[in-house]
Amino acid sequence: MIRCKGIEKSFSGKKVLSGIDMDIEGGRIFGLLGPSGAGKTTLIRIITGQLEYDGGSALVMGREARDLTRQDRKNIGIMMDDFGVYERFSCEDNLKVFADIYGISHVKIAETLDAVGLKSAAKKSASDLSKGMRARLQLARVFMHSPEILFLDEPTSGLDPRSSKAIHRLIRDRKNEGRTIFLTTHNMEEAYELCDTVALLNEGHIVDVGAPDELCRKYDHRKTVSIRLDTGEEMELPCNAGSGEIICGLMKEGRIETIHSSEPGLEEVFLELTGKKLEEDD
Repeated sequence: MIRCKGIEKSFSGKKVLSGIDMDIEGGRIFGLLGPSGAGKTTLIRIITGQLEYDGGSALVMGREARDLTRQDRKNIGIMMDDFGVYERFSCEDNLKVFADIYGISHVKIAETLDAVGLKSAAKKSASDLSKGMRARLQLARVFMHSPEILFLDEPTSGLDPRSSKAIHRLIRDRKNEGRTIFLTTHNMEEAYELCDTVALLNEGHIVDVGAPDELCRKYDHRKTVSIRLDTGEEMELPCNAGSGEIICGLMKEGRIETIHSSEPGLEEVFLELTGKKLEEDD
């Protein structure tokens, strides 16, 4: 559905993206992880045809991004910052603007607001919405024309856990409908929970790519199991046959309170590869 090969982009002589390669299958959630300033938003703007690139190739639905037609763009939905929210308009009127642009019946508006949990706020001004409701309004605008590909740039940034979970459910619903979702985030838990594949972007380079759990296992250098016993004692055992016998014995005795393997989280993997945390600014 999306294929990039050797994408290059510079601003005022400064290289922002360098040799970006990625291949995204349809019906999957692809996560691009990186700190602010790593080039995530720039890459989205290139793939969606909003920004010219200096070198390489970006294919979207089989067509070069710079050559996307009007019909192609109707199959793309984009959520970026406050893009597309009119403060003085109600939720309903915000969607009317985009329904008219896309030639969609206004009947779709109530259906979409209901789908994102904003049915009761249809007449409420965008300026009076909470952060979580505002994010859902932005998603409603993206979802309304049923695009094949959704680009969601930090969709839960600044939201409380409850609002974030609501957004996650909406994203999963779109995946279950067969949509392709390109998600940028610096939230490792969000990426691990939602994404089928993640790419780690740092200073314009992709440093590794793979399924979240595969990447965590790949960089598990300790390969140990940590156990907390009912006495409060903690044990760390190597992953081998001998440890298996010990663990089995402790389980039979009912002495194990918790047991965890040692693979790192995505945050730790990113830190190992780049020397910085995902939430750091460049």
